[in-house]
Amino acid sequence: MKGNTTENNRQIEPTKAELEILQVLWEQGPLTVRLVNDKLNENREVNYTTTLKLMQIMADKGILTRDESQMKHIYHVAEKEQTTKDFLLEKFIDTMYNGSASKLMMQLMGNKKTSKEDLETIKELLSKLEQK
Repeated sequence: MKGNTTENNRQIEPTKAELEILQVLWEQGPLTVRLVNDKLNENREVNYTTTLKLMQIMADKGILTRDESQMKHIYHVAEKEQTTKDFLLEKFIDTMYNGSASKLMMQLMGNKKTSKEDLETIKELLSKLEQK
């Protein structure tokens, strides 16, 4: 795996602010700091220099890569979206549910009204998993 790992091969956990930037880049693709900052400002006020510094730190950590071939640097996400989300979900399940995905699912199903469509999708997924 390239990018989003440390020397001892552990994935770097993005902060909340870094996840906001990642979300913009996952949705929009590679962008300049200005365009990322503009997207962030659609939800809340974020200073351009804050976004710039955070993206520079993310590049130093290996979370982002930076194309410096043009005057305006273009930032790319170093890892695939699914890789990062899988890592964060696994860490969340390990931390909050002692590694039990079933405990997470039971809480999700108990805390939120689940539509018939969602239930059908879950049943199909479970059926496919049982066939493996």
